[in-house]
Amino acid sequence: MVYYLEGPLATMVGRGELTDRAWAELAPLLPANGRRGQQWQDHRTVINGILWKVRTGAPWRDLPERYGSWQTCYARFVRWRRDGTWERLLAHMQTKSDAVGEVVWEVSVDSTIARAHQHAAGARHAASRADQKGGFATRPTRRSGGAGAG
Repeated sequence: MVYYLEGPLATMVGRGELTDRAWAELAPLLPANGRRGQQWQDHRTVINGILWKVRTGAPWRDLPERYGSWQTCYARFVRWRRDGTWERLLAHMQTKSDAVGEVVWEVSVDSTIARAHQHAAGARHAASRADQKGGFATRPTRRSGGAGAG
């Protein structure tokens, strides 16, 4: 367990889980329980489960019980991916962090790992016979000589 001192009392959260401060920033940005049927499980518990899965790389079925059903976490992850919730959260947090100078935008590319496939090495410089001749899509369309043709 990791202890974060915020305010007069220490808050205990698990490794990789949302702190109270992070949750206070994220909570207003999350979708509400607007659908009919059973209400959603607590967003914080589910997000912590999703963070555990992403951090460990384990299968969804191995999600610890403290985060609830793995199906719930998976369904919420997929639903929010489809409706753009994750993108909105990321954009908001990046904008806020960048405004106060917490983000350093630095890109580094190591050419030893940026490799092309072996077949990409010998690109054709001249057009092939098929390209010169013209393929199926490049043939001009012919008007039919049947009845009604102008």
